[in-house]
Amino acid sequence: MEDGGYAVRRWEDLETDILVRIFQSFDVFELTSGIAHVCSGWRLACCDPLLWKTLDLSMMKSNFIKIPLEPYVYVDGRSDKLLSRLLKISMSLSRGNITTLIFHFNLYVSDDQLTYTAERCPKLKRLVLPAWNRIKKTGICKAISCWKDLESLTMPSIANPPYFIEEIAKNCRNFRELKIMGPCDILFASTLVAYLPKLKVLSLRCSMLLREALLMILEGLPQLEVLNISHCLLFDLSPSPTSKRIFREIDPFILEKASQLRRFLTCSQDTCVMCQRTKTDEGLLRWYKYEEGLWKEDEVSSLNH
Repeated sequence: MEDGGYAVRRWEDLETDILVRIFQSFDVFELTSGIAHVCSGWRLACCDPLLWKTLDLSMMKSNFIKIPLEPYVYVDGRSDKLLSRLLKISMSLSRGNITTLIFHFNLYVSDDQLTYTAERCPKLKRLVLPAWNRIKKTGICKAISCWKDLESLTMPSIANPPYFIEEIAKNCRNFRELKIMGPCDILFASTLVAYLPKLKVLSLRCSMLLREALLMILEGLPQLEVLNISHCLLFDLSPSPTSKRIFREIDPFILEKASQLRRFLTCSQDTCVMCQRTKTDEGLLRWYKYEEGLWKEDEVSSLNH
């Protein structure tokens, strides 16, 4: 086709590598909006592995209300359908090439959505899943069994961690990195020591941390290299079961135990904004009150997303 003496190329005739470069500037919502249906060439480009190393849903939130009984949230049906549709298209286009999966802390994934995704992401190495309200024991364990290559996990603090951590130990031989968004008590610490002795990196930032649990981690994880307790409220149980003793500084005994680590990240300054927020929220940060995206930050670069 000629126009003024110049050959005019059609969009569908663009070379695949050029299309992939263009599509790399798109977010997941644009990639799944229907551009793969333009023509076979565009669909081929939309399925390129370069576009699907990471599925980042950290800007997507459920439309929900809080309720007094489990799972403590009710998610609007249209919001659920939107997530299911996005996951279905993403899984189809990614063709099993996703290695990093990130969910927002207010994106309440269901068992069905999680297992559907897990079965189609066999190469997953990193998972950020801060909200488990609608996920049952069978759902998360089935998902973990699909992720043999899982190395890194960001998760909430849960009441009964042994069943889940044991599942990681059984299925994920290369697991090395964990971030817990919430309090770490004796049960959680002892579970890590029992099932994940080869853990390399652990972040407990911005939470309530029992001193005995911290000591258990320092003494029981011999291969731990990096421990982040920045902005934590370090406390000890006082003789009265209803009160806690908060430590303003980390004592020399703990510092000595931590000297074996390659990096021991701490911050408990009165002038630190995040330390003040942790104190105000009593060791369980209400992330929704603060800047969008703040929940994703971490002093450990590999956990900062």
